[in-house]
Amino acid sequence: MNALVALCHFCELHGPRTLFCTEALHPPSPSPSSLAGVTGHGDRDRDGDREGEGLTMRANSSATQRGEMCEGCRSLPTSHPGFVSIDDETGIRFLSHQHPRQPQLFSVVRQACVRSLSCEVNSHVCPGREGPIFFGDEQHGFVFSHTFFIKDSLARGFQRWYSIVMVAMDRIYLINSWPFLLRHLRLTIQSLQSTALKVFDIEQGVCPQRSVRMNSVFSPAVFPHQRSGNAARSLTSLTQHPNLWASLHSSFSWLLKACGSRLTEKLLEGAPTEDTLVLIEKQTEQEEEMSCWEGAEGGDSTSQRHQSESKLGLDFLCDDAKLNELPGPKFRSLRHLRQVLGVAEFRQLVWHVLMGNQVIWRGADPRLIQSAFTVLKSLLPVGCVRSVPYSAQYEEAYKCNFLGLSPDVPIPTHVSSSDFSVLVDVSIERSGQISAVGEDDISALYQFTISSANTQPTDRGPTLLNKLEVALSNENLSVDVVSHCLLCLKEEWMNKVKVLFKFSKVDGRGREDTQKVLALLGATGTGEEDNVRLLKFWMTGLSKTYKSHLMTAVRGGERSPSQ
Repeated sequence: MNALVALCHFCELHGPRTLFCTEALHPPSPSPSSLAGVTGHGDRDRDGDREGEGLTMRANSSATQRGEMCEGCRSLPTSHPGFVSIDDETGIRFLSHQHPRQPQLFSVVRQACVRSLSCEVNSHVCPGREGPIFFGDEQHGFVFSHTFFIKDSLARGFQRWYSIVMVAMDRIYLINSWPFLLRHLRLTIQSLQSTALKVFDIEQGVCPQRSVRMNSVFSPAVFPHQRSGNAARSLTSLTQHPNLWASLHSSFSWLLKACGSRLTEKLLEGAPTEDTLVLIEKQTEQEEEMSCWEGAEGGDSTSQRHQSESKLGLDFLCDDAKLNELPGPKFRSLRHLRQVLGVAEFRQLVWHVLMGNQVIWRGADPRLIQSAFTVLKSLLPVGCVRSVPYSAQYEEAYKCNFLGLSPDVPIPTHVSSSDFSVLVDVSIERSGQISAVGEDDISALYQFTISSANTQPTDRGPTLLNKLEVALSNENLSVDVVSHCLLCLKEEWMNKVKVLFKFSKVDGRGREDTQKVLALLGATGTGEEDNVRLLKFWMTGLSKTYKSHLMTAVRGGERSPSQ
């Protein structure tokens, strides 16, 4: 990621100052000798530039006093070589010093520093002058900034004002990284604040400054000297952290690396699929929820966060790779599930999945049930999947269409008598003999009983199921080929779903016109009722991005003079 992170400080004498900056140098990088040459000239040039950074108020004092005044505005001495970390995987070097080593970035960082600590900006955006803000333009770059206070017993108001800024030229990337940056920068800020608070409490215990200030006599002649002395305290002094800058270098370097790797650009041949759009939307929602939970108070928020993270993780991260890592007996593919259950039972189960009915598995082995759900979820678009992998109580159908239950959980009467659910009871056939029988021979270890109140025949449709069964029954086709066949079938029917959504929901056409569209889509004839139910169910899995884009395009067309 082409970005840099900087720690900034508002000095009472000099105004906004850059204290510490970490930047990434991508390969090919210059040789060590050339780096040494650049370092010497760069430091001398920056020393001259620092004189103009912020609003400098020059006091009549000796050189020694002037040096003490600048302590709070410095992190590393000029002679310090800085910190360097190298990413062995990418060859990227993360360099940290008080100012950027690249001269063209110095003014960019300085402007970001001044604006992040500007009262005009923060008073309008951040109540209390603490919190995250976003600003910038194409010329000077875009900035994510988080302002905060550090306790200081000698400062006015007993606190000093700091900010951490991330500067990048890619506005979209920075905005999309907002929840991630906010979550991790808050951890760094909270660590600094808690460490400084301990030092503050110790100093106040030794010499309470509030009473000292109330009893001291104010003198205009003495005030500048008092003020300059208080302004000289460095962040290292406020936190008493001996390795503060090395620790910040590690934190900022990791942040740049993690932020650059969490979002990657992919070359897509054509428009992204609905599954891709839905996954992106769910990831964004998850990060926003986690960001909100980070700032929530009370113990309940923590438990809710872990519960939601667990549910989302099991739902969307259990792909084929995760399935292979599950220990014990498991279903490996749709063909394997069909072989274990039997042809008729498999068709009945898959029919309920495609129709959007609630599929309940009840048994003592949660890993076996999870593997079954992983296989069955491949039949549906991602947006149609709502899964509770394993629960100690029944969950209603509006919460999940895949539900795993422990053996002793009763099924409510209104569910067992409903046409819109199917129950698979898993009982152990041979207990404790897995090693003797073999993990793959699931039929010898378990007995499966499928029951449903639905009496509608499932041998007619939908068309997708008929074509899928042809592929599964063809032993000449490998499991990978069948998976690609299923992917093509899903894309074919998702395109039909989009046409039907546009025609019926957006345009608001009547029943007769809709029937003509169904005939045009090849959804009529044998299994027509099942095809229509599948299309309507899959319509609920369309991404918000697609629906919003379609509604915007239609409204724009209605306003067009040509129409």
